[in-house]
Amino acid sequence: MKLQFMYLPTQDLAASLALYRDTLGLDEAWREGEDTVALALPGSDVALMIDAAPMPDWGPGPIFIVDDASAFHAQHDGAYDLTVPPFEIPGGQMSMFKDAGGNPVYVMDQSREAVG
Repeated sequence: MKLQFMYLPTQDLAASLALYRDTLGLDEAWREGEDTVALALPGSDVALMIDAAPMPDWGPGPIFIVDDASAFHAQHDGAYDLTVPPFEIPGGQMSMFKDAGGNPVYVMDQSREAVG
């Protein structure tokens, strides 16, 4: 399990990019369509992921990458309430649970190779 992203949902991607990229000087690492942009954090392997199309009830939080999201939850069954079971994303699966304080914690894998 490795912290991969800090997730920030936004209602205005352009305004968020104006702050984080243009004002604070973070470099774009990648984009997915018109809704999601990752920004590299200097001196860190973790990226800031800004998403203009957040799922309902998803808030800011860490995204941990694991080998297999379904296996991760099976291994930790009962340790938390799984809020959003694993669902398909490009290249793998993603899920969400909330910690004891009610904060979203995201788990994702990239278990499938991208189709060309």
